[in-house]
Amino acid sequence: MTISSDISFRDRVAIVTGAGGGLGRAYALELAKRGAKVVVNDIGGARDGTGHSDAALQVVAEIEAAGGEAMSNGGSVTEFDQMAEMVAKAKEKWGGVHILINNAGILRDKSFTKMDPADFEMVVKVHLIGSAFATKACWDLMREQNYGRILMTASSTGLFGNFGQANYGAAKLGLAGLTKTLYLEGAKNNIKVNTLVPVAATRMTEDIFPEEAFKLFGPENVAPAALFLVSDDAPSNAIVGAGAGAYHSAWVTMNKGALLAPAERTVEGVAAHWAQISDRAGDFVPQSGAEQSGVIISQLQAALKG
Repeated sequence: MTISSDISFRDRVAIVTGAGGGLGRAYALELAKRGAKVVVNDIGGARDGTGHSDAALQVVAEIEAAGGEAMSNGGSVTEFDQMAEMVAKAKEKWGGVHILINNAGILRDKSFTKMDPADFEMVVKVHLIGSAFATKACWDLMREQNYGRILMTASSTGLFGNFGQANYGAAKLGLAGLTKTLYLEGAKNNIKVNTLVPVAATRMTEDIFPEEAFKLFGPENVAPAALFLVSDDAPSNAIVGAGAGAYHSAWVTMNKGALLAPAERTVEGVAAHWAQISDRAGDFVPQSGAEQSGVIISQLQAALKG
């Protein structure tokens, strides 16, 4: 198969979950086009997670027809044993697993007051727990290889909120948080972990986008960001948004706030200093959770010095 650009995935083995259609299919096809051997994971079914289909087999057939290598997998991300079996089969066939794109997901949208606890639990289980299970199944192998590229799929709902998606938003922001710890734990073994925030026209969003906008937000416009974030020279701990040809970054920031004198450490004191506590001037991006404590300690030390 001809590699289409300088960024190649030749000799890499990639797993893409939820790859039977939409974004996952676009990622799988582009990875294969660029030389990767691809595990196409999908249980099929509707966007609420019910039903089954042979979607993964169809994507494998597309890849093979173009001269690439792929294998299908029907394991559920919510079952760790099935994820471990998927990784074992990929290693047995191709010698390792270098890339994991956590893309599988479902929607069960309702306002929080109308949402059944089971719908909240299921969405969190598929998106957050499912991504953790798939990642855990790959993790030790990637450490042994001293190479791994992992992509979590978050959402603007997780970062910024959206009416009727409490379950989805909770899961998606959780994935951004998972990234932030795993990038630290994986660094010494050359495992890079990033978060993608896609905006795409898929079966998950087909009744949300107007028809003309649906055409603009094709999955093929998200794939370039996804593949860059799992490439050899990828950054780590990035949050990247992509849709309709536009690409941007997002960050979790904090400010230095205010150190209150002992007499002011009251509810009223916080209220009185709220403007300073919430001032965005001087925001910065911590690289680990310890930096929050570091800011407070620095403020205390400065206060002691007078």
